[in-house]
Amino acid sequence: MPPSTASTTPSQANRLTSPANAAAGSAPAPASAPTRAPATVPGAAARLGFCTLEQQLSAEELELRGALPKWLSGSLLRTGPAKFELGEQHMRHWFDGLAMLHRFSISDGEVSYGNRFLESRSYRASREQGEMIYGEFATDPCRSLFKRVQTLFSGGGVLTDNANVNVTKLGERFIAMTETPLPVQFDPRTLKAAGVRPYEAPGQLSTAHPHADRTSGAMLNYAAKLGSRSSYRFFEVPAHSPAGRPAATRVISSLPVREPAYMHSFGLTERWLVLAEFPLVVNPLALALSRRPYIENYRWKPDLETRFTLVDRATGQALQGFRTDACFAFHHVNAYEHADEVIVDICTYPDAGIVEDLYLERLRAGKPISSATLTRFRLRPAERSVTRERLADSDIELPRINYRRCNERPYRYVWGNGVGPSGWLERIVKIDTHDGATATWSQPGSYPGEPVFVARPEAEREDDGVLLSVVLDAAAGASMLLVLDAADLSELARAQVPHHIPFSFHGQFMRTA
Repeated sequence: MPPSTASTTPSQANRLTSPANAAAGSAPAPASAPTRAPATVPGAAARLGFCTLEQQLSAEELELRGALPKWLSGSLLRTGPAKFELGEQHMRHWFDGLAMLHRFSISDGEVSYGNRFLESRSYRASREQGEMIYGEFATDPCRSLFKRVQTLFSGGGVLTDNANVNVTKLGERFIAMTETPLPVQFDPRTLKAAGVRPYEAPGQLSTAHPHADRTSGAMLNYAAKLGSRSSYRFFEVPAHSPAGRPAATRVISSLPVREPAYMHSFGLTERWLVLAEFPLVVNPLALALSRRPYIENYRWKPDLETRFTLVDRATGQALQGFRTDACFAFHHVNAYEHADEVIVDICTYPDAGIVEDLYLERLRAGKPISSATLTRFRLRPAERSVTRERLADSDIELPRINYRRCNERPYRYVWGNGVGPSGWLERIVKIDTHDGATATWSQPGSYPGEPVFVARPEAEREDDGVLLSVVLDAAAGASMLLVLDAADLSELARAQVPHHIPFSFHGQFMRTA
């Protein structure tokens, strides 16, 4: 296996871009996306990460190289797309694949692994009928106009619950999430779906990146209610609710909107819920009447600019009018209040072309993806003004921080993934937000996923802990769990999985799982 490398030398950002319009025969980008210059053509060694995995294991002990910290005990739980074909139908986008849960359990210096398809309603219906039943992000089973309208105005009965984006814990419930309001509860030991809907968000669209209230443990999240009068809604779900029944949700604030923006995450400070509207927007009626897949109904309208809204967590009152140049993002990093400013850090792109970059036909052909930059927005409530600055030369996506310690508060370090010469995510990156210094880990022919930070118990430093990343070794045709020292990105251990794990999005380390 080729040696890995760790570096602490600041590097120039990898500004790979791709044409906004797909080549003939490939999937179209959201309409009106700006044209960008083509990048160098990379290899396609990463294509295994976009191939279906059928094998399911219960709890297999993995071969371990290196040594794990004695204090590290618990389970890394992840979800992600793992099945991209249903009979003659083929998923079109990375975000569309049927969800699979993965569990890496760590105890007494050993690692075991298990995986299982998430038995959502969408998965069960597809398995039983041998074809796709529910529409996904960019793949649609040609539903009737009646069902499209029903989806817009009623929601739950015809929306997918293919929870392939993130997992979290709500009280004692473990749940998998996607961008619809239908999370799936599962057993963290067996990975079996529990058959209970933990809650339903007050809208047809939501995020898989909720926040936790530090005091109550309640879930805070956002939803978009679509219809003749659409609105953005922030809501709260209590941490504890009667077993076997969905938890009741409470709407904190409802904001009317004519053309809702695509939003994958939001920010949180001690006082504010932070809503960032990027100018990738949709006409709800067109979404209902169109025969295009969900995301292809969105339009890039840079003249709308990027708009921020602050919602008071206590009163639900909204502070609007913050506007800055158009950009796009999936992931907020952190937000906090400092003096007379609200600081909002986000991984941004110049436009929404990254959505088109992630169609499977392009990815399997080895075409490069755009890279995101760590951008700080400074909102001044007294002036309703916004300024922005780039915090580091390195690009970064799938960002993670020391969440328990730093979310809502000033912080210094963020970890994530960076684009490499192949045009795909090849590096684990650590950025110091104070001075922009960057450290990296990479290994030739290997593709690391999101690095999940786990703090050492009783740690005093913000970066005292480890990073857990699922890495695809393309040459070996298999994946591994990589464990790095979070401070300097030196390798501590790796545990070999007997098969490849398709590239996924997000996961959480649970000490009690």
